[in-house]
Amino acid sequence: MTVSDVKTVQVENVLIAYQFLKDVVAHTPLQKNEYLSEKYGCTVYLKREDLQHVRSFKLRGAYYKIKSIENDAREKGVVCASAGNHAQGVAYACANLGIRGHIFMPTTTPSQKIDQVKMFGREFVEVILSGDTFDDSARSAQAFSKAEEHIFIHPFDDIDVISGQGTVAVEVMNDIEEPIDYVFGSIGGGGLIAGVSAYIKNLSPQTKIIGVEPGGAASMKAAFANGGPVALDHIEKFVDGAAVQRVGDTTYALCKKYVDDIIAVPEGKVCTTILSLYNKHAIIAEPAGALPVAALDAYQNQIKGKSVVCIISGGNNDIGRMQEIKEKSLIHEGLLYYFIVNFPQRAGALRQFLGEVLGPDDDITTFEYTKKNNKESGPALVGIELKRPEDYAGLLGRMKLNGFSFKEVNNDSTLFALLV
Repeated sequence: MTVSDVKTVQVENVLIAYQFLKDVVAHTPLQKNEYLSEKYGCTVYLKREDLQHVRSFKLRGAYYKIKSIENDAREKGVVCASAGNHAQGVAYACANLGIRGHIFMPTTTPSQKIDQVKMFGREFVEVILSGDTFDDSARSAQAFSKAEEHIFIHPFDDIDVISGQGTVAVEVMNDIEEPIDYVFGSIGGGGLIAGVSAYIKNLSPQTKIIGVEPGGAASMKAAFANGGPVALDHIEKFVDGAAVQRVGDTTYALCKKYVDDIIAVPEGKVCTTILSLYNKHAIIAEPAGALPVAALDAYQNQIKGKSVVCIISGGNNDIGRMQEIKEKSLIHEGLLYYFIVNFPQRAGALRQFLGEVLGPDDDITTFEYTKKNNKESGPALVGIELKRPEDYAGLLGRMKLNGFSFKEVNNDSTLFALLV
């Protein structure tokens, strides 16, 4: 299939998919956000796919795909691989249409997403945990599908799935009353941004489409640089909804034609955005869902005075991850540091550290130390949270001045990964 063929099929299928789905999926709100609009000097709208029936846009593509092959799917059953949101969409469709499904998920998937899949799929689906990443699970799912002659429902590299995801753009274009200058959307395998960009660019060619990936799994950015999809050697799994080693061939072709730029956002920045969305707007965004808003800083000069749409693609965030999210945010903002400090094995050393080294607004978050009487000094892992990033230099100076030898864990990637 050529890029031209993809364009023609995509435009037609998005509109057909919209007609199929309009009575099945929620028409999610397009909300103007006053805080972000004021912060960036523009008009920011949030497309709230976190309020979808399965708290993610993935329901659109999964349901439309299964509905389009309903008779064959009912006879053979379906199989999918997913880090969570596509799985929930498939599970919802299976239960709604009465179709058997086997859903493969990485072993690293948050328990909240696994439980949601089982809830939506009820007795119609079986969840199988396999591999550490989506790509591992996908290989297992495809092997199972071939062996059992079930139909594999691809999470992104499928025209029907892409068309279903593109219905997000139909709602945006129907709901907004002004021309759109920028659309920011997250990229995992590329299904959402492919569908959205193909539809919007054909109606509004002047609109800039910005794809946003996690810094540790920027597979579409790598595909652009390589001239085609390429499997990354390693990906960070924290932004699980967008942690894909290789984007699709079809999604790449569409993104290459329609997407104007791709931004990779550090996961710490994503965490800061998750906390901000929750604290300021009561929006529970999962890491992949927060990516578009996290990218606005990188475009703050270009979007001044413009109309901007950010797609909050999902809200399936496990509350058990919030401490990790807070920690990653603090580290990214330069407010949390870890040290290995050598404490003299004498009375009063800790008191001296607390009184002479810590600043008045500094706080110890971690302290792990075991005294060994047969040594002159003993190492302790110390986590210190600062009030302001500029307090860091003073903290280091006071440790040196008071004779505490130390190693900065944050600056040693191997040690940091091991200890924190």
